[in-house]
Amino acid sequence: MKLVPLGDRVVLKQLEAEETTKSGIVLPGQAQEKPQQAEVIAVGPGGVVDGKEVKMEVTVGDKVIYSKYSGTEVKLDGEEYIIVKQSDILAIVK
Repeated sequence: MKLVPLGDRVVLKQLEAEETTKSGIVLPGQAQEKPQQAEVIAVGPGGVVDGKEVKMEVTVGDKVIYSKYSGTEVKLDGEEYIIVKQSDILAIVK
């Protein structure tokens, strides 16, 4: 199956959480904070959303930072994805 977002929505796949701190301390699973970085898997067409023209500024393969509590988590074929509006994406990591 394939996820195809509608409107100004973007499908993200979360990047792996850090398992060790910079000082070398290994973090157990519960202590690991969910990363706010993700890779763009699919991008909607944009268009007119709420009466405003929306141009999609992210492309498939971009690494992005998104709002902490945004989006809808979806599990498909054993993989977890997050579907967010483009406005919930804060930055593109280059």
